[in-house]
Amino acid sequence: MTDVRLARQSWRRLEPVHGMIYFVPEAAERYAALGLEPQAGYFASRGAAFGTASPELVIATFYNFCPTLVRRALPAAWGVATPEKVIEARLDAVGAALRRAGIHEIPVLAETTALARHAAEQAVEHLQGRPLFAAHAALPWPDDPLLELWHAQTLLREFRGDGHVAALTAEGIGGLDALILHGATGQMPTVFLKVSRGWPEEEWAAAEEALRGRGLLDGDELTEEGGALRQRIEDRTDELALPAYAALSDDELARLAELARVFGRAVVDAGLLTFSL
Repeated sequence: MTDVRLARQSWRRLEPVHGMIYFVPEAAERYAALGLEPQAGYFASRGAAFGTASPELVIATFYNFCPTLVRRALPAAWGVATPEKVIEARLDAVGAALRRAGIHEIPVLAETTALARHAAEQAVEHLQGRPLFAAHAALPWPDDPLLELWHAQTLLREFRGDGHVAALTAEGIGGLDALILHGATGQMPTVFLKVSRGWPEEEWAAAEEALRGRGLLDGDELTEEGGALRQRIEDRTDELALPAYAALSDDELARLAELARVFGRAVVDAGLLTFSL
């Protein structure tokens, strides 16, 4: 069986290669050139794989954003730029940012890309129940090796993300609930989650109180039951991500986990994941 620990390490260590696109100035600059402000650029760029995605579709698949925030951006963004133009701008920003960090000069780029792509292509055999992943899987593979690595990790990320949404839904944890519980772990500043996801303070406070009533929060901290729930969701998410990594042998998966650390650290060290409130 596929090693769950190595699969998680491979995803987590390589995730900065994908995740940096939500923070780098290159993205905001390309979206602005199309006439999109940063927030609209985010929803449009990630949702463009669907075509002219409705706000309802994005609310459902992105899961934890305040619906009002999404509706401010969509469908208005499609009157400014077509999905094709937004996808092109996003890829251009990816290439510029990763090259600024020197990622294209890392000697093991080709080996890492081949392993990540193999896993991503295996994931395509498991489209059912994974709408955001399926939409991105339908996009063509870039020819540029650097963009190819980014696209592979994007597919693996959205594959895992759709599984995570399924696990949350099965446990009766809505998008706002998930944010609050995540913030309670201390892994991400709650203030960042509040600002970036756009939930009104009164709705956030009401959801916190409901989670306390369920025995999942004690004040602002997770209860034992809340911690166990979070762990159960993470474990199930890991399990649901395994079909992709099953494409790799034990040695290949261990090698991907080893190589992914190099790329993840390079992205972080270059400051591509810096965010401001």
